[in-house]
Amino acid sequence: MIIVLSLLIIRIGRGLIAQFFANKRRGPFQITQRREATLNKLVVNALSYVVYFVAFIMILETLTINIAALLAGAGVAGLAIGFGAQNLVRDVISGFFIIFEDQFSVGDYIQTSGVEGFVEEVGLRTCKVKAWTGEVHILPNGNVTQVTNYSMHNSVAVVDVKVAYEEDIERAEQVISKLLEELPERYEEIITMPELLGVQNLGASEVVMRVIAEVNPMEHWAVARVIRKEVKNRLNQEGIEIPFPRMVMYSRHDENENEAVDQ
Repeated sequence: MIIVLSLLIIRIGRGLIAQFFANKRRGPFQITQRREATLNKLVVNALSYVVYFVAFIMILETLTINIAALLAGAGVAGLAIGFGAQNLVRDVISGFFIIFEDQFSVGDYIQTSGVEGFVEEVGLRTCKVKAWTGEVHILPNGNVTQVTNYSMHNSVAVVDVKVAYEEDIERAEQVISKLLEELPERYEEIITMPELLGVQNLGASEVVMRVIAEVNPMEHWAVARVIRKEVKNRLNQEGIEIPFPRMVMYSRHDENENEAVDQ
């Protein structure tokens, strides 16, 4: 009965917690969706730990086991174990500050401790980061020393466009600029008008021009691919050539014949 009641309490508690956050969205004091998901999982985990602990104590009492003596012995053992559990304490404290300072939340795309991916869970001891290829990395909070969060502010899509040296650069800039004015109306991910910065580099066989566009968080990769496709199609329509590798071959035999003719 204790186990059944514990499972029932946890199930009802999860429903109440979900309802609480749903009502919070309609209240005057709203929080972001990413922070809501983080706090929701954290509160549910804390509720489960408390209920399981209380159920364990009640089961021991039902089995007529002396709880007072057991807790006293556990206190002494816990004191001895505490000296060797410094990493655990560090993880818990670090987890508290991660949540309190809102360094990152569930759904954010971050890079930390050599790991890059989407945050799936933030707990008091560990956090789970899922890479875009599917791997889930479990990191102790104490190891999260430096975090790069890509989801807190708008992203910037950067695209380098290459044009052949034989083409008119000013005409190519006019064609690209006219195209960029059309993109915000066709793609809602683009927040501001994309900007052509000008000639970025002079390569071995091409002139490189850079285009930037402010987009919604984490949309810069998709928008960059779209801009590349649109620029390629428009340059083809205008007859502006995109460079490709060329090889020029000189024949020493032909050079000798030309010198003989000149003489």
